[in-house]
Amino acid sequence: MKLTALFLSCCALLMAAAPGGALYRCPMHPAVTSPVPAKCTICGMALVSASALNAQPAAAGASQIALSPSAVTTLGVETSVVARQPLTRTLRVTGRIEDDDTRHRILSARVPGRIEKLHINYVGAEVAAGEPLITLFSPEVLTAQRVFVERVKGQGAFPVAELAAARERLLELGLTEPDLIALEKNLTPTSTVVVRAPAAGTVVAKSVYEGQYVQASDRLLELADFSRMWFVFDAYAQDIPWLHRGQTIEITTRAVPGEVITAPIEFIDPNFSEMSQTARVRAVLPNPHYSSAGGEPHRLPHRVLAEGRVLVASPAVLAAPRSAVLDAGDGPLAYVEASPNHYEPRKLKLGRRGDALVEILSGLAENEKVVTTGALLIDAQAQLTHTPSAHSHAAPVVDPAVLGELAAASIDAAAALAADDFARYQKIFPALAAAAGKVPSLPPLVVGTTLKTARDSFEPWSTRVADLLKPHRAHLGLKVFECPMTPVNGKGRWVQRTAPIRNPFFGATMLECGDEVP
Repeated sequence: MKLTALFLSCCALLMAAAPGGALYRCPMHPAVTSPVPAKCTICGMALVSASALNAQPAAAGASQIALSPSAVTTLGVETSVVARQPLTRTLRVTGRIEDDDTRHRILSARVPGRIEKLHINYVGAEVAAGEPLITLFSPEVLTAQRVFVERVKGQGAFPVAELAAARERLLELGLTEPDLIALEKNLTPTSTVVVRAPAAGTVVAKSVYEGQYVQASDRLLELADFSRMWFVFDAYAQDIPWLHRGQTIEITTRAVPGEVITAPIEFIDPNFSEMSQTARVRAVLPNPHYSSAGGEPHRLPHRVLAEGRVLVASPAVLAAPRSAVLDAGDGPLAYVEASPNHYEPRKLKLGRRGDALVEILSGLAENEKVVTTGALLIDAQAQLTHTPSAHSHAAPVVDPAVLGELAAASIDAAAALAADDFARYQKIFPALAAAAGKVPSLPPLVVGTTLKTARDSFEPWSTRVADLLKPHRAHLGLKVFECPMTPVNGKGRWVQRTAPIRNPFFGATMLECGDEVP
């Protein structure tokens, strides 16, 4: 709001000539004046003749803002041509390196018994295919082997089907074909069965110890194949239109410092999580990963955090710079150069937002010149001349000091709720209520008796405060975030000084749910 006050003061110079002869003023610090050309003692900017600023061009249309050539130069008004061009955007995501789920195996007991020996008895051990893992004592295995040996010895005396059934029974109990071949040769039944690794991998979980009794279907070990890994991350609804299979993602992790791993997106889950309203996306990575610089292998650890960067682009669309769009008031608006030094406000309907450009669905035409620098100053001039502007339906003017106090109190309160710290919220609530009391238009706010009731009251209040602070976030040094599924209003907003996202409406349950408001 302090910036807005400066803007209005600056633009007031465009309307009022200095009394009593020549006078020079600083456009950004109107209090600094001089009877002769000089520089501002605050910012060093050259002082501008008030009479020159007051020189108006020919009359403009009812909805147009007219500025003198010297005012255009002083305010630094710049324009850009609206054109059809691709939108580019950089998606930054956070995920984890997981093992390949299609190669993950759980080994379960096929028969009741006692763990006679653990050949692999710690998590993290690497095993080869067919390697013995567990020796299991089981009287049931001994009985089944005796039946099989009797059928082998008495071939011709028993139907062939009985021998086949005895063989199948031993296979069901966990014996392998080599075990059966050896039993046919030595004809010596045993009471143990060896559980072997079905494939090469790494032990990621162990559920049993030597001497432990187990039942059929009890979990014994878990094996994961680390020869290739998955990078898995959550994508929000607004990110899905930008992602597609085969798209390259750049992955970095602190576990492999200085290395950028590139891999294609292999799968985008069509099912959204009901709680977080995100879809799982994965890319497949070789492991170990070989450095492109020197061929040095780097092994990717299991379940380590990693960050991804996706450079995406859309087909050519009608687009304008994001700096041209004013988001205050009752909808997005931009100023178009209708003729030299004459600017006309246009209400916009926006589509997708890229890093530097925004898609224009309606409100602007191709080849029109839109103001990219100085639009807020022109909008302030529109307010002074009662021309429709982005702030025509904006919130009432609030003192800059009050805005700063409100921002600080709101940030502290949001941080306490995001940390699930109700005691801390109660402690800072008096300061929060005092700041809120200086802006009568805000919704009522109560401290509540529990974390839930505090959040239910804070959500609509915080959303209104975030909207009030949004036009001034650059000056106040804060960020505005929005959660798309809040419990009270469905959508709630809050302010923070810095990222990462810390959702005050859910806390640890969904701490990172939300997105920064552009």
